[in-house]
Amino acid sequence: MSDGLDLQTYFRRIGFQGEARPDLATLQALHLAHATTIPFENLDVQMGLPIRIDLASLQDKLVRRRRGGYCFEQNTLFLAALRALGFEVLPCEARVRYGTLEVLPRTHMLLLVRLAGLHWLADVGFGGEGLLHPVPLDGLAHAQFQSTYRVVDEGGLRVLQSLRLGTWEDLYAFLPEERFAVDYEMANHYTSTHPESRFVRTLTAQLPGPDVRRILRNRAYAEIRGDAVEGRELAPDEVIPTLREVFGLDVPEGARFRAFEG
Repeated sequence: MSDGLDLQTYFRRIGFQGEARPDLATLQALHLAHATTIPFENLDVQMGLPIRIDLASLQDKLVRRRRGGYCFEQNTLFLAALRALGFEVLPCEARVRYGTLEVLPRTHMLLLVRLAGLHWLADVGFGGEGLLHPVPLDGLAHAQFQSTYRVVDEGGLRVLQSLRLGTWEDLYAFLPEERFAVDYEMANHYTSTHPESRFVRTLTAQLPGPDVRRILRNRAYAEIRGDAVEGRELAPDEVIPTLREVFGLDVPEGARFRAFEG
């Protein structure tokens, strides 16, 4: 998975400086740098372009062309970087629970990193609601800037939760079992092409940060600071400038998105 990764160019892309070693301090620094630099976005899905999750394609898109991507893209790239540095990493799949009461297919990729006998959930591909630092699988609450997370046991499943207005809310549930590239190819195909996929139906760009989490869904733009939310509906001609100026994405002039085509 790490063969052919240009690690130094990746470090420059996310603004990581310093010595990189397979330890907790490096894992935390890399996770924060990646999550707050490379936007979560689905513009290619919306423009009818294929989503390729081989490492060469990911380096070209997310690193060299400075685009973003969704979980399969983000976490496959992060997995390659961690393994190149000597981390022991287990790729897993999750069912998203955030924003729904339905049982959804396993269409989210996450990573478990083993350090000093403890597993840490690392996930740079959950967008504006996601982690900034890895979280240990210890059931305890862990504050991350303005957000708080924990991973709890649910009959063998592990559930990532975030604390919202005093209530723990499920983000996703997963089994701590290894998944393989072919599993993600199947899930990626569904996510990027099925007419009922939320990524086909909704344009999104998201970027979390220590002070503010910025989220665009179709024309609804929000900035979240802790439990405070400020948002508004963008005019049609504001969407592309917002993608460029707020999220730093190189969007072609006159780009058309499925979500707005009826």
